[in-house]
Amino acid sequence: MTAAPVDSAAAGAARFAASRRGKLRSFVTPEGVDLKLQIAGSGLRFGALLLDIIFMIVILIIGSLILAFSATASADSAVIVWLLGFFLLRNFWFLLFELGPRAATPGKRIVGIRVVARDGGRLTVAAVTARNLVREVELFLPLTFLISLSNMSSSDAVEAGTAIFGILWTLGMGFFLLFNKDRMRLGDLIGGTWVVMAKRKRMVADIAAAPMLETHGAPIFTAEELAVYGIFELQELERVLRQGDRDTMIAVADTIRAKIGRTLQEDDKLFLVSYYRQLKQRQERDLLFGKRRENKYQARA
Repeated sequence: MTAAPVDSAAAGAARFAASRRGKLRSFVTPEGVDLKLQIAGSGLRFGALLLDIIFMIVILIIGSLILAFSATASADSAVIVWLLGFFLLRNFWFLLFELGPRAATPGKRIVGIRVVARDGGRLTVAAVTARNLVREVELFLPLTFLISLSNMSSSDAVEAGTAIFGILWTLGMGFFLLFNKDRMRLGDLIGGTWVVMAKRKRMVADIAAAPMLETHGAPIFTAEELAVYGIFELQELERVLRQGDRDTMIAVADTIRAKIGRTLQEDDKLFLVSYYRQLKQRQERDLLFGKRRENKYQARA
């Protein structure tokens, strides 16, 4: 009598594991390491968008309140603030945040997702611009049609048709996300991007702490060994460490050893944490003197 529930639970666990594997995608870094990123669900993406829109509206409300207390405030100026402010926010909010080091807007960071390039490289201005310009056609342009519903008369068939078209367009763009396995909207398809899970896992305290590193004889790297990588590789190394996958760390450690010509075989995680810490310190020091190396392909400063 107990076999059926056990079999049902096992089958459920198998389906869950299969669905989770179905959301994993190969993300091969410039070092040839596959990080196996998990595609973000449509619900999380919608939640992130909703949060970002709320943040933009709050900023516009604050701007309107500031204008209301100024001596030159008027109804026309308030309208200008909303029209111009919302135009600038919706065009540059997503662009600037997604080009940042975390590749995520505040809404995306809250729900734990980020944007990555599907080819495994660094996000480019062209890719982020493309995916966000398409949002204007996907979402904000149809919304203007919907807003017109509140202003049209019941006898205006043209405006009614336009509003209905806007509703159908918005629904169609929204459902496009649901009918492809990578949960890509048109902007992702054109820009060559994915939106993936980005919730960070904390590194083990006894490895990340400096005193423990010194106690365990952490390797010391020369300036030449640290100079082979840039900011992009530092961020990818941090992601590998936070992911904590043993096989991935072994592969990355072997790749770095081959790159810098190091023959000593220290503990892989200790090697990576030590290299990460020293590389980060070097780059922070270089930035103080105006030296910035984006990636390993850029000439050394």
